[in-house]
Amino acid sequence: MKHIVVVGLGGVGGYFGFKINQFNETANQFTISFIARDQTYNIVKSNGLTLLSPEHPNSITKPNHLLQSVSEINDPDLVLICVKEYDLENVCKQLKQVITDKTILLPMMNGADIYDRIRKIIPDNTILPACVYVASHIREKGIVEHKGKAGKLIFGKDPANLFTDIDWIIGLMKNSQIDFDFKENSFADIWTKFFFVSSFGLVTAKYNSSIGTVCADEIQKLEATEIMKEVKLIADKKGINLPDDIIEKTFEKAMTFPPATPTSLQLDINVKKENSELELFAGAIINYGKDLNIKTPFTEKIYSELMEIVENY
Repeated sequence: MKHIVVVGLGGVGGYFGFKINQFNETANQFTISFIARDQTYNIVKSNGLTLLSPEHPNSITKPNHLLQSVSEINDPDLVLICVKEYDLENVCKQLKQVITDKTILLPMMNGADIYDRIRKIIPDNTILPACVYVASHIREKGIVEHKGKAGKLIFGKDPANLFTDIDWIIGLMKNSQIDFDFKENSFADIWTKFFFVSSFGLVTAKYNSSIGTVCADEIQKLEATEIMKEVKLIADKKGINLPDDIIEKTFEKAMTFPPATPTSLQLDINVKKENSELELFAGAIINYGKDLNIKTPFTEKIYSELMEIVENY
């Protein structure tokens, strides 16, 4: 029986982990382990994981095993990495000590450099490049709230391990009633999402504004556009096949959101959260620019401005 581990029970891990475990409670085809810490561990251990969702109103699920740390994982076949960007390196270093050479890693995270960062620490295992779309968050410890349409997962083959058998993972997603797209190459989708979240995240964080304001305000729209141009140059150099009109398409997509919609980076920066996704967005653009000899002055400028805000907390 294959062993599936969900690392992180936040909005993403709680939502997708819930759906997988709920299927398995009936099917009993896999061994499922959740990793949770501190109060979340105690609540889920006593009450199970609760998902409040239009898909699963007031539903509760309990995994086969609930663990408190990565070090407790035993012989995993698939690990869903659902942690915040700033925890990624530490989690990967811990995973390296407990996975086998056949363990497959599926990072359910949004960022252009996630695959590369995992590959640096765990060089030989299969890593499935992915991105997610889901409006979910921790309502309180052990309770995840999901709003809007069903969350979606897009993932693809590992270019370094093209012949790894992942048919069983595709079947798992289908059986768990997860809305997903599997693609031979998922990097264009990953970078398309990064195009949006990085540019709008950085500009809304700088001005403490909203997605609608960035679209409507001339100065903010210009700054977002210049960031997008830098991301496009990097993507082109890396051979990521993005459409020529992706900047226009990104603004069109942004206009479909309610105008007052905030971004996660904006919220984190302006409520003075200790950690944020600043490195996930600006850091990735700047580092790729240096590696590929591409100038990124607009991203570097807004990064410096946001760092000044952070340092003055």
